[in-house]
Amino acid sequence: MTSLKEICCGLPLNPLPENRGRRKGIPHAPVRTPNLTAQEKKLALRNALRYFPPEIQKKLVLEFAEELRLYGHIYMYRFFPDIEMRAYPIKDYPCKTKSAAAIMLMIMNNLDPSVAQFPQELVTYGGNGQVFSNWAQFWLVMQYLSEMTEEQTLVMYSGHPLGLFPSHRYAPRLIITNGMVIPNYSTRDEYEKMFALGVTMYGQMTAGSYCYIGPQGIVHGTVLTVLNAGRRYLKAEDLSGKVFVTSGLGGMSGAQAKAAVIAGCVGIIAEVDEAALLKRYKQGWLMEISNNLDHCIARLRDARKNKIALSLGYHGNVVDLWERLVYELDTTGELLVDLGSDQTSCHNPFSGGYYPVQLGFEEAKQLLSTNPGKFRTMVQESLRRHVAAINRLADKGMFFWDYGNAFLLEAQRAGADVEKKGGNKTEFRYPSYVQHIMGDIFSLGFGPFRWVCTSGDPQDLSTTDSIAMSVLEDSIRRGVSTSVKQQYHDNIRWIREAGRHSLVVGSQARILYSDQRGRVSIAVAINRAISEGRIKVCLFPPDMSPGNSFSLLTDMAVQNFVGDAFRGATWVALHNGGGVGWGEVINGGFGLVLDGSTEAEERAKMMLSWDVSNGVNGMWHEKCTIFTLIDFLNVMLKVTLPQKVADEDILEQALQS
Repeated sequence: MTSLKEICCGLPLNPLPENRGRRKGIPHAPVRTPNLTAQEKKLALRNALRYFPPEIQKKLVLEFAEELRLYGHIYMYRFFPDIEMRAYPIKDYPCKTKSAAAIMLMIMNNLDPSVAQFPQELVTYGGNGQVFSNWAQFWLVMQYLSEMTEEQTLVMYSGHPLGLFPSHRYAPRLIITNGMVIPNYSTRDEYEKMFALGVTMYGQMTAGSYCYIGPQGIVHGTVLTVLNAGRRYLKAEDLSGKVFVTSGLGGMSGAQAKAAVIAGCVGIIAEVDEAALLKRYKQGWLMEISNNLDHCIARLRDARKNKIALSLGYHGNVVDLWERLVYELDTTGELLVDLGSDQTSCHNPFSGGYYPVQLGFEEAKQLLSTNPGKFRTMVQESLRRHVAAINRLADKGMFFWDYGNAFLLEAQRAGADVEKKGGNKTEFRYPSYVQHIMGDIFSLGFGPFRWVCTSGDPQDLSTTDSIAMSVLEDSIRRGVSTSVKQQYHDNIRWIREAGRHSLVVGSQARILYSDQRGRVSIAVAINRAISEGRIKVCLFPPDMSPGNSFSLLTDMAVQNFVGDAFRGATWVALHNGGGVGWGEVINGGFGLVLDGSTEAEERAKMMLSWDVSNGVNGMWHEKCTIFTLIDFLNVMLKVTLPQKVADEDILEQALQS
C-alpha cells in the first residue's frame, strides 16, 4: 500500500508499478468514441508520453495505444495509485503550506470511491466530470503541491500541470482553467476528439476545480427546490403526501432521494445502473429499492395516502416509470404525481449520460461502444417518449421543471414537444429551476455556500453547524426582510436535518444557501473559532458562479474568477461546461482556506463580498438587494443602478414611428 509521503514523491518510474488494468468490482466510465484519424492517434500517444523519460516510452506506448483502442482515452491505469483514496486530515499531508495540504485533501476527496462516480477514470460525477485527464497528472500535481511555498503558484491547463511559477503570498496558490476552447470549436464532437488527444478536459463545476463535497453538495439545493416548487406550484408549505418523480441516483443526482425525505414528500427515483442504485442504498441515502413497477405504484399509493416520507429507488428506465403513471391516469383517472423533474446526465446524452428505454442497461452500453450512431438515434427516440409521457401528466396538473441538466434542450434537439408556444428558441413549455423556482432566492443574493472541516473530525463539523445556526438566528433577531427571514429559517431547518440524516460522504463538509451578510458573518465566526482553538483549519470551496445558456453571457463568471484571484482566494477556477454541458455554460469560482489568522478574516470579507455582489449586480432588476449590499458594505460599494422603463408603450410607439 502506497503512503501519502510516496504519493508526493512524483511519478513512480523505477520500478514501474504493475499494470493491473481496469479493476473489477467498481463502476467504470462508458467507452468513448472520439473517431480519431491515424495521425490524431499518434498525437494522442505523443501527448501521453510527454510525462515519461525516453527509456520507458517504448514499454508504455503499447499499453497506452491499447487503452485508446479499447476505451477511447488514455487513462494510464498502470499508475492508478495503490492507496486508500480519501480525504485525510490536513496534518497528514507532507506539505510546506496549509493551503497546499487543503488542496490535496480536496483532490483525494474528489477521487474517493465512496464519492467518485468512476474513480479509476478520474470522474467525480456527471458521467464525465474529470478531476484530471490521466493518472500521471495526479502524481505530478501531488508532488508539486508538496513542494509548493507561499511564494509560488501552481498553474493547471485542463488537467495538465504546467508547473510551479514564482508569485507572492497574497496570490492564489493554484489557478485552474478547464476546457477554454474558442467558441467555434466548443462543440461536443470536437470535445470528444480533444479529450482523447489529451489537450482539454471537462471539469463539470466542482470536479476539475477540486471543490466537490459528495452528493450533499446538491442535497440542500434540491431540498430548497422541492420546497419552493411546492410553495409556488402547489401553494403548499407541507409536502406530506405529495409525490415527486425524477431520475438519476449517480453523483449529483444521488442527492434527490435524501432531499425528498427531508422535504417530507414521497420521492420515486428511477436509475438504470444497479451499481449506482445499490451504492446510494448502502450509504443510507435511499430507503427502499425495487425493480417491479407494480410494487412501486403500490408503495407510492400507500405512502401518499398515509402521508409517509419515502424515497424509493426504481431499478429501471425512467421512461417506463413515466409511461406507467400515464397508464394509471388513463385506467383509473387518478393523477399519482404532483411534482416532476429529471437529473439524468443529459449534458452528455450520447456518451452514457442518458440510456434509451428500448434497451436494457448492459445492452445499451454495448451498443454505445459498437454503434454510437444507432445509440444516438435510440436516445432521441427515448427522449421523445419521455417528454410525451410528461406532457400527458402535466396537462392534468403535474408540475415539471428542468434541473439544469440540459434535459429540455436535448429533448428539443430530438424533436420532442417541449417548445413554449409563442416563445423564442431558448424558451420551453416547462420552467428551469434556476429561473422560476430558485430565481427569487438567487435574486436575494442567496446561493450555495459550503465548508470543509479539514481535520476530518465530525465534532468540528458539529461545532461549525452550531456556529452557522447561531449567526443566522442572530441576524433574524437584528431584523431582516420577510423574504430573507424565510430563507434563513429554511437554512436553520436544513442544518438541523443535515445532522440528523448523516449526509457526510467523504470529507467532513456542510453546505447551505446564504446571502452576503450570512456568508461573511459565518466565515468570520468560523475563523475566530479556529483562532480560539475550538476547531481546526477550515476550507471554503463554494459553488462556481455561472454564465449560462439562459443569459448567453459569461461576463459574470469570468469577472468572478478574476476578481477572486486578487481578493485573496487560495485557488481559482474557470470552466467551460458546468452542469449544463460543454459549450453551454461558463463557470468561475474559488477555494479559500481559513486558518484563524487576521489575514484569513480579511480575505474572507473581501472574497465573499465580491462573490455575491458581482452576481447580484449582474441581475439588473434587483435594486432592493443591491441597496442592502451597499448598506452592508457602507460607502465602499458604488454601482451603476439601472432604471426600468416606466411606460412600456413608448417602446412600441418608437418602433412604429
